[in-house]
Amino acid sequence: MMRLPSFTYRAPRTIDEAAAWLAESPAETMLLAGGTDLLPNMKRRQQTPKIVIALRRLDALKVRRYTSDITIGAGVTLAEIVGDDRLRAACRGLWQAAAQVATPHLRSMGTIGGNLCLDTRCTYYDQSLEWRKAIDFCMKKDGQTCWVATSSPRCLAVSSTDTAPMLLALGARVRLVSARGERTIDAADLYHNDGMRHLTRRPDEILTHVLVPDQTGHASAYWKLRRRGSFDFPVASAAACVRLVDGRVASARVALGAVASRPLLSTAASDVLVNQPLTDEVISAAADAAYEIAKPMDNTDFELLWRKKMIKSLVAAALREVRGDDVRELRQKIARQQLS
Repeated sequence: MMRLPSFTYRAPRTIDEAAAWLAESPAETMLLAGGTDLLPNMKRRQQTPKIVIALRRLDALKVRRYTSDITIGAGVTLAEIVGDDRLRAACRGLWQAAAQVATPHLRSMGTIGGNLCLDTRCTYYDQSLEWRKAIDFCMKKDGQTCWVATSSPRCLAVSSTDTAPMLLALGARVRLVSARGERTIDAADLYHNDGMRHLTRRPDEILTHVLVPDQTGHASAYWKLRRRGSFDFPVASAAACVRLVDGRVASARVALGAVASRPLLSTAASDVLVNQPLTDEVISAAADAAYEIAKPMDNTDFELLWRKKMIKSLVAAALREVRGDDVRELRQKIARQQLS
């Protein structure tokens, strides 16, 4: 049985109190929301904080506000997002992304903030302490070599968050709070393409809110590839958000997940779409453009070349869905579930 290491547990009553405690020793402290990622990592000794600050009791992180924009507290659970009919109607792609995370049990604990800050994953990293010790560890934790590509100067662990690609496609922003103040950045700027340092969030900052711009007139969709229809992390994913005016694309954003150490925006795919009717030919060209930036590595399920090829299918399916096509049969085939 794997057990948690010893640590000091602190439960603040306000965001300011949490930020002040975090500022005392940011290098030795980690934040706990739902715990579905952090606690298993601690049991495997992938992460060993001396202090854990629990955010579960902070009501300020559980808000959902609907004005022209949408504000979602980082402590809102994925299950609450899935059960929110208003969010589902306003921002279908985000609802689809949350609905495909893990299982109902894990969604009831996991939060949107936690999913955005999800640790990167890798076959050589997500193992027990004894397994990792047997290979002399890896670059991401306690070792010197990235076993995915032994000559690589950086860690190639993959970003496996579902909500991040969709929020990038939606043009969302995130609010970060510390004892020094607060800042708001584009969700795309929250990430580095580095498996070890994949977040730009500073060690003393707390991600407190997700800010989604007005989705009036927009259609969005999220498609995910995995072996099973539940529980599994994505091995490739695509998110699209499109605004059509008079039959032509007025604006478009396409994002990919699980094909790099960060979610990726494809500006080339967006450029293909804008000012064009959403025809099969245009969709195919956009999928080809998105395919070019996908760089999956051999560090997760399925063969990497096939995962890369599937990017075209996922992007095309997402764009056909936002066009209004009936894609239920295709989603059942690829995602192994219906998201009606």
